[in-house]
Amino acid sequence: MVPGESNPALRICFFNRSYYPDFGATGQLLTELAEDLVQKHGCRVTVVAGPPSRSEQHHGVEIRRAWGTTFRPTRFAGRAANYLTYFLSACLAGFTVPKPDVVVFLTDPPIIGLAALLTARRSGAKLVFLCEDIFPEVAQLVEDFRSETVNRTLRWISRFLIRNSDQVVALGETMRDRLIQQKGADPRRVTVIHNWADCAAITPTAKKNPFALANGLADRFVVMHSGNLGLSQELDTLLDAAERLRAYPDIIFVLVGDGVTRPTLEARAHSLGLSNIRFFPYQSRQSLSELFASADLFVVSLKRGLSGYIVPSKLYGILAAGRPFVAAVEESCEVAAIAKEHHCGLLAEPGNASDLARKILSLYSDRAQAQRLGENARQAALLFDRPRAVQAYHDLFARLK
Repeated sequence: MVPGESNPALRICFFNRSYYPDFGATGQLLTELAEDLVQKHGCRVTVVAGPPSRSEQHHGVEIRRAWGTTFRPTRFAGRAANYLTYFLSACLAGFTVPKPDVVVFLTDPPIIGLAALLTARRSGAKLVFLCEDIFPEVAQLVEDFRSETVNRTLRWISRFLIRNSDQVVALGETMRDRLIQQKGADPRRVTVIHNWADCAAITPTAKKNPFALANGLADRFVVMHSGNLGLSQELDTLLDAAERLRAYPDIIFVLVGDGVTRPTLEARAHSLGLSNIRFFPYQSRQSLSELFASADLFVVSLKRGLSGYIVPSKLYGILAAGRPFVAAVEESCEVAAIAKEHHCGLLAEPGNASDLARKILSLYSDRAQAQRLGENARQAALLFDRPRAVQAYHDLFARLK
């Protein structure tokens, strides 16, 4: 480099099917990361994403839309078709992206790293595996399809991509341990960077806010679950807890979001006559502060056996909102570690509706404790704030360049 010449912009290419305007947590987090790398750190960023739109530029990020089917993912066949068509199209799209310094792949779908590897090798770029989920273990526990052949293939792909990545990003310490002990990752090449919330956008605000008032929540004790209503959360347990607490007329359970289990959950709530449960669609990012402030406590749940293979990203928004939570998760889960270290939540046994109901009732009965946990949650959130996480990613990518 010529003396006095400024450093050229870091060029980064991400591969992940979910991206803006997708409502899914992974897509939203990747959107925030990519946009902040452009706007706050001066990087040049391209994302090879999936449907629905044509290629475009959004907030400085160049989005290459790889074609793919858009079958409703309620059955394995539909999900598999969506994954494979996007993957094949993404392989071709990789030949059209500007030559990157760093290629980053996530896990939507779990084979997309092969397309990223092809792009990295072609361009001489460094390869980073941002591990949102660990496969095939996640698929084995949450999919409606079982195939040892598929699992064996995913297991081989996972280990192959880990061996061929210059860095692997884990979302927590338990996930890091899983990658090292079970997938053969080199400990020197595994970095822990937690997911985040935007503490400037989500702040502790008054319970009686426009959203709560408009939806009749301002004078109720609101137990909220917000985010994907999928197969990993074991939300039937939450419905069973609601049934046990139906004698408390001022306690209401609010489920916000969508997912493959929502229709069956709604049908079951109706069949049980649970008038203390309400379902809301996804809310805009602009309304998250009011939505979260409408809750008196949150429930975070994860099916037994998934600890470290999935890290519930919804936790970080709860922390930012300054609300307490009950975590129905295993002791080894990252959520449990944060709850215990920062004294911001209670733990319940996963799958145990009676224990979950007891923990909810304890915070309903002791509002002072709930307030203390919420205040601690907000302090913890500042350690996982969006600018800090984005800075960590930028520093990692810059070191690899």
